[in-house]
Amino acid sequence: MSKVEQMEPGLERIVAPNPSPMTERGTNTYLLGDTRAIAVIDPGPANDDHLAAILSAIGTRKVTQILVTHAHLDHSPLAGPLSRCTGSPVLAYGDAHAGRSERMESLRDLGGGEGVDLAFAPNQRLSDGETVNTPAGPVTCIWTPGHFGNHMAFLWKGAAFSGDLVMGWASTFISPPDGEVSAFIASCHRLNSHAPRRLYPGHGAPVENPTERVDWLLAHRQAREAQIIAAVSAAPGTPAALAARVYADVPAALLPAAVRNVLAHLIDLTENGRVKVDGRVGPEATFHL
Repeated sequence: MSKVEQMEPGLERIVAPNPSPMTERGTNTYLLGDTRAIAVIDPGPANDDHLAAILSAIGTRKVTQILVTHAHLDHSPLAGPLSRCTGSPVLAYGDAHAGRSERMESLRDLGGGEGVDLAFAPNQRLSDGETVNTPAGPVTCIWTPGHFGNHMAFLWKGAAFSGDLVMGWASTFISPPDGEVSAFIASCHRLNSHAPRRLYPGHGAPVENPTERVDWLLAHRQAREAQIIAAVSAAPGTPAALAARVYADVPAALLPAAVRNVLAHLIDLTENGRVKVDGRVGPEATFHL
């Protein structure tokens, strides 16, 4: 059974047993509260052992809320079972399709859908900027799409639970129509505007230098965009062909994710007129300058 780690006063963490190249050691489930009551952030994947570990850590404490950053299969599926076990409500920005921009909704047939929890349905929809009173103090919920349309970050005592928007061990995966480059950039700037003292991400260790990390992620996106433009300039190509040029050193198992990232950038570049496309935007389309 996963151990409970004390992160700071009022905050515990349990890491789910779902390690992978996309989840690091596993999903971080956070318990926010005291000896009498807690709120749970990101219950995690549908895993009986992880549910048992959470319930063991809760013990006799009351669970006041279950907060979910976003509806991916490694973050939200246990929200329902945990709610049924504890009688506590599930709070999130919305279901798996909530928060998509009009542009992404028009491209909903792009494929993707990596690990989307289509069954997710919160008991209560959170508004951008809403404050939730937890046993460990108020948590402010900010809508931060980019990795996923219904993604929220939670601000607490100067720290931020950043979900998969910002992590310290890897750059953020963006796959349309659930992910969107322009939204990711805007959300990163918004998170930085709150100057959090520390980030508690959905995977990996706490981020102790949030501003530097967010600035690095933004610079990484700019550099990746420049590489894609250079690849398109050299020769037109499909997202897969361009990804093979841009991500020449990526292991074969991660290339499909790289293709989705390239497609996300190409959609953004097409939207702002820097790249053109033959026909309709999509995984099989050919892009050129």
